[in-house]
Amino acid sequence: MFEKRNNNRGTEVKIPGRFESIIREKEPFEAEEQPSPKTIFLEEKAKSIVSENDCPDLGFTRSINPYRGCEHGCIYCYARPNHAYVDLSPGIDFETKIFVKKNAPNLLRNYLAKQKGNVHTIQLAGVTDIYQPAERKFEITRELLRIFLEFKQPVALITKSSLVTRDLDLLENLAFHNLTKVYVSVTTLDHSLWKRMEPRTAHPEKRLETIQSLVKAGVPTGVMVAPIIPGLNDSELETILRAAQSSGARSAGMVFLRLPHEVAPLFLDWLEKNYPLKKDKIEGLIRNARGGKLYDADYSTRMYGTGPYAEMLWKRFRISRDRLGLNDPIRLNKTLFRVPDRYKLRLTKGENLLPEMGEHS
Repeated sequence: MFEKRNNNRGTEVKIPGRFESIIREKEPFEAEEQPSPKTIFLEEKAKSIVSENDCPDLGFTRSINPYRGCEHGCIYCYARPNHAYVDLSPGIDFETKIFVKKNAPNLLRNYLAKQKGNVHTIQLAGVTDIYQPAERKFEITRELLRIFLEFKQPVALITKSSLVTRDLDLLENLAFHNLTKVYVSVTTLDHSLWKRMEPRTAHPEKRLETIQSLVKAGVPTGVMVAPIIPGLNDSELETILRAAQSSGARSAGMVFLRLPHEVAPLFLDWLEKNYPLKKDKIEGLIRNARGGKLYDADYSTRMYGTGPYAEMLWKRFRISRDRLGLNDPIRLNKTLFRVPDRYKLRLTKGENLLPEMGEHS
C-alpha cells in the first residue's frame, strides 16, 4: 500500500545526519510519529553571502543561497545533506526548518562594492530554491535583484516556483541590459508523479505558464529537466522539451539523478512506499549508470552518469534539444558593472558599508 501523505511533505523520515554521534532508536511500543510539523523559520546571520567554487561541472563560479533548507520537499534534492552541517535531519527537518539569511542584501552590497577584477555572473540558487514559500514572507530574493540592477551585475536564476513572476518588473529591467536569464525546472508533466515527488512546488502546467510569462516580458528563459530519474521520468524527456519550447524557452539543460549521502536511503524509502513494483528496476538502472553504486561524486560524471543507459539518455537529449532549437547559450553582458558613486565615496573614506545599509523600504 502507498504511504498516506501528511501535509504534503516530501518525506516523513527524520533520518539522522551523517555527523550525529548519538542516534535515537524508537522503542517497539512507541507510537508512530504525528503528522509533519509546521514550517519553522530560523534567522541565520551569515558572515558572507557569495559562495565561490571551482567545480568544473557546475557552469558557474559564484552563487547565492538566501535560504538554507527548502519547503518544496523534493524527495530527490541533492541539497538535503547540507542540513547535517547544522545537526538537523536531511529528511523532514530539511523541509520544515528553514534558515533565513536576512542580512543577505547588506552582505551582497558590501561584496559588490568591493569587487575588483573580472566580473562573474552570480547564480541565484544552488542548494535551495530562491522562490520557495518563505520568499513570499521575507522577499530577500526580490531585494537581491534590486541590488543586481543597481550595480548592473549579471545574475542567473533557477527555480521551480511561479513566484518568480512577482518580480517581472525587476527581471524585465535586468533583461533590457542583458543582465539576467531564468531557468525554470520542469521534472515531470505527470500530475500523480509531481504530487508525490515535488509536493510543494508549482504544478507542471503552472511552470510552463511561468516560462511564457517570462518570455513575454523579454526575459531570456530556459528549461532545466532535472533530475532525470531512470525508469521514472526518463520517458518524458522529449515531451518536456517540446512543451518548454512551445512555451518560448530558448535553451535547455539536463542533469542525471544525484543521491549523495543521506539522499540515497531517503529516496529508496520513498520508492518503496510510492512505487514498490518499480523500485528494483529503478535502483538497478541508477546503479548501472553509477558503476554499481547509487552515487559517484566524481566531477567528470556526477551530473551525467556513465554506461550505455546514460549515454543513450544524453544522446536523446542532444537530438531533441538541437531539433527544437533549445541550444541558445544565453550569454550575459559583463561590461556594464559599476559601483554607484555613493558607495565609492564611503569606501574612499574607509567607512563600513554594512551598518547603515538596511534592506530596501
